Amino acid sequence: MSYLFNEFLYRPLLNLLFLIYNNIWADLGVAIILLTIIIRLILLPLFYKSAKDQTIIQKITPRIKEIQKNHKDNKEKQVREIMAVYKEHKVNPLSGFLLMLIQLPILIALYRVFWKGLSSDIFKLLYPFVGVPENISHSFLGLVDLNQKSLAIVIIAALAQYFQSKLLMSVGKKNSKSVGNEGAAAVAEKISRQMVFLGPVLTFVILYSLPSAVGIYWLTTSVFSVIQQIVINKRLGKRNERDTGNSPQVN
Repeated sequence: MSYLFNEFLYRPLLNLLFLIYNNIWADLGVAIILLTIIIRLILLPLFYKSAKDQTIIQKITPRIKEIQKNHKDNKEKQVREIMAVYKEHKVNPLSGFLLMLIQLPILIALYRVFWKGLSSDIFKLLYPFVGVPENISHSFLGLVDLNQKSLAIVIIAALAQYFQSKLLMSVGKKNSKSVGNEGAAAVAEKISRQMVFLGPVLTFVILYSLPSAVGIYWLTTSVFSVIQQIVINKRLGKRNERDTGNSPQVN
């Protein structure tokens, strides 16, 4: 398993990092940012599908609860009818979990690339067509040593995490209220409020002891996630407006 992980995830991502460094911008910090954006763009369709499914599931929750109430003594029929509703609206209730399973090994590989991939002993892992850089600088824009921790990067990453958590809180609250589920909205808001402050604190604690290369990756991911969520919200909002008065299905 370790061999497969190294050969099919860690090594390709490491080579892509140095391919960017050699051919686009000879700055490892910038290469880290570009690599992170490339990976997130590849995963974007999965994030959109997951967000779309969750929006639909929020809308059909009252119908699901009605089925659970009507068939509480017949679990088999209850499951069958619930799955029929999911099939009718073309949603996968496990889409969020599946997305996490898909991106987790990629995130771990990226983390390894940015944490351990800046030492000279990794050059033996580079593909022949990538080539070993003649001179490699471990600085970001000549200001930050990527092998050392940076308090400035840590603080900015924590702030970005705060704004990301605030955005997710507003989305969850809006979705719960849109289906008239005030109880769910209250619970979601309580959890989200805790995460708004807990997320940045954890980000600060984790990144403070790690090389700034990981902090730049984390910061880029948070900023991209905020922009991604705004774009997805606008797109789903437009689709919801077109579907007003019709089926809750979002195509």
